[in-house]
Amino acid sequence: MAEGPASAATFEARLRFEQVDDDGFVDQAEATTLRVRAGYKYVFSPSWSAYAELEATAHLGDEDFNSTDNGRTAYPTVVDPDSTEINQARIDYTHSASTRVTFGRQRLAYGNHRFIGNVGWRQNEQTFDALDAQISPAQGFTLRYSYLDRVQRIFGEGHQNPNQARWNLDTHVIDASYKLGPGTLSGYAHLYDNQTLPLTSHKNFGVRYAAQSAADATVGWQASVEATRQRPYAEGADINRADYFAVEGGVKLVGNTFSAGIEQLGGDGRYGFQTPLATLHAFNGWADRFLTTPVNGLDDRYIGWKRGFGDFNAQLVYHDYQADRGGADYGSEWGAALGWAFAPKWNALFKYSNYDSDGFGADVDKLWLSVEFKL
Repeated sequence: MAEGPASAATFEARLRFEQVDDDGFVDQAEATTLRVRAGYKYVFSPSWSAYAELEATAHLGDEDFNSTDNGRTAYPTVVDPDSTEINQARIDYTHSASTRVTFGRQRLAYGNHRFIGNVGWRQNEQTFDALDAQISPAQGFTLRYSYLDRVQRIFGEGHQNPNQARWNLDTHVIDASYKLGPGTLSGYAHLYDNQTLPLTSHKNFGVRYAAQSAADATVGWQASVEATRQRPYAEGADINRADYFAVEGGVKLVGNTFSAGIEQLGGDGRYGFQTPLATLHAFNGWADRFLTTPVNGLDDRYIGWKRGFGDFNAQLVYHDYQADRGGADYGSEWGAALGWAFAPKWNALFKYSNYDSDGFGADVDKLWLSVEFKL
């Protein structure tokens, strides 16, 4: 069968230097890693296509960091182990703009990635062996369902600990959204059954509303509110009970975007609200001190600023952390980032984060410098 006109190869590469100065270690970590992805999309017909993608990550120079797989435990962790794997291998079906089905190993994300995401920040991204289907049976209404059979985690296919490399799942994800006023109202259910770590299994039932001003507004705005209840599911431990609440608002003025928000992940002293399939780096600070929610929960109060300057994009963010239960002060964090699209298909990034502990973990400074090419 002859190739269709949309058949195409894909290629991308990212070279990154990451430095971690963690007060809990004598030595600081320095990791220079290169991630390369190459893929090919074959179009069978206007409705059917297939895509396969290979991903490889390797360190360059000295291995002065703990990748979680190299045994270098005297150094702070930089979770970018050497790995080579099939990142995606999927079949796609589309019918007009109303129906889409994807089957196989795939990049998968819902909404803002708070519960399910691809963790694109790490060199080896998270992908799923899954069935993902979406239909729009009426104007403004979208229904999406995913069955997750396995998750390929950021630690790499060849990790020495198989339970780090992948989790076997029997998980159902349902999301219904409806355009309402200036925004979208979404309701969702996550029936998360982790067969590799069964005691972590739980279910989420939640609702989110996100809205923004018209694109041509003189003074723009954006706002969102979300609430979720988490309870035990399948063989999950009975203590897996916590609630989640988040509210955020922002104003766009003369090229600047100012935002502020509160995110509360509940905890009762035994269990804190968990989101194990999320793109966690995007939440609760770039220092990644709260990838696992403490048992007393977390209240994250933050403010931020963004602005574009031609080929540059700048960002500042500040977080204040407290325990949801008891109100203990966990510390604070600030971060800065500057991205530069210096040529077609090329981007560079400087990023820095400083976490100042108040009894929760140790102080840490993290610095990233990267260059990325995408065909």
